[in-house]
Amino acid sequence: MSGKAAGRVTGLQWSAWNLLLLVPLLMLITPWFNFDKPRLLGLPFFYWYQFLFVIVGVGSVALVYVMTKGKPVVTGKPDRLAEVDGLDEGADQ
Repeated sequence: MSGKAAGRVTGLQWSAWNLLLLVPLLMLITPWFNFDKPRLLGLPFFYWYQFLFVIVGVGSVALVYVMTKGKPVVTGKPDRLAEVDGLDEGADQ
């Protein structure tokens, strides 16, 4: 099996790029940003830092997606999806 079904990569992928998905979790450490100052456009640090991390989170997920979308899956293992498709009773009729 080639690891592709209908032109799409199937199976579990691992890449070092996936570690970037841990960056948005830093927003959960509240004591790092639980402050009033410095203010930006009148907003306390607490709020604009959270908004900044929304942008950072979306950017990191987008970067990981772009960098890993064409990677091949692990080779040498059978593709279970191809086996399941062959079991469909209505496929031959």
